[in-house]
Amino acid sequence: MDAIGIDIGGTKIAGAVVSEDGAILAEERVATEAGSSAAIIDAVVAMVETLSQGRQIEAAGVAAPGFIDVDQSTVYYTPNISWRNEPLRDHLRARLPLDITIDNDANAAGWAEYRFGAGRTVSDMTMLTIGTGVGGAIVSRGSLFRGGFGAGAELGHLRIVPDGLPCGCGAHGCIEQYGSGRALLRMANEIADVGGIGLALADARREHGQLDGSIVGALIADGDPGAVHALEQLGNWLGQACASLSAVLDPELFVFGGGVAVAGELLLAPVREAYRQHVPAKGYHPEPNFVIAELVNNAGVVGAADLARIHSRAR
Repeated sequence: MDAIGIDIGGTKIAGAVVSEDGAILAEERVATEAGSSAAIIDAVVAMVETLSQGRQIEAAGVAAPGFIDVDQSTVYYTPNISWRNEPLRDHLRARLPLDITIDNDANAAGWAEYRFGAGRTVSDMTMLTIGTGVGGAIVSRGSLFRGGFGAGAELGHLRIVPDGLPCGCGAHGCIEQYGSGRALLRMANEIADVGGIGLALADARREHGQLDGSIVGALIADGDPGAVHALEQLGNWLGQACASLSAVLDPELFVFGGGVAVAGELLLAPVREAYRQHVPAKGYHPEPNFVIAELVNNAGVVGAADLARIHSRAR
């Protein structure tokens, strides 16, 4: 039976009716009013009601950024929305005649890739979503890892640089500060300011001031040496993080999603190189595959819907 997946982002809320084989049958998108919890809940309710019209819906899953409790009901904390210990599932259940499940957005995306995308042929997979920040999802022996309190797999907050750059989580040196889209822009601006590599990057910096994602992405696609070097630096940090993660998780596959992942092999090549340099038991540890996510922008809604369906049937 069909299920509904809702993916709450910092700028938009996406929703879709998803079949049991992961196909999107209908979809909706609205802007996120990030400053108003009530407005977000209203938008989710309205979206579920619209998508449910004329259909038999088994359950609805909501993917939200931040820490979600182990019961998949409460948002402990989310950085860009004013939720602190927010009983989101209770609010939605009070207004919708459906079984509702709440999950972390990166978990939902990772589950979608495991079930229907790049990870569908393995049992152990780790996903890193490289966007403004760094999200993570872990699938081990075919099960999504959430941890004892539900807030596990926050891979962006793996510390890789002692006393490194301050992170929004309150710590220093997290991979999010070295392997995210925001980090890529910082590196690109620094390279442009130093000069001597990537004339187009330096020219764009002088013309536009602060470089943004669209400018740096276009320069990477054009092969500008400065922009590509920034991406290589980012890939190096991600590869080091993957080496550390392999020591703990030993996945068969690392999947990279998010906006930066559109760089494809230009991102994966330095990731693999750094991984090989830093992996424990070098030369004896089997090497995982490194691939780009397949479901792209649909992963959140597809994963949220599938997790809701599974959760509903397990009751």
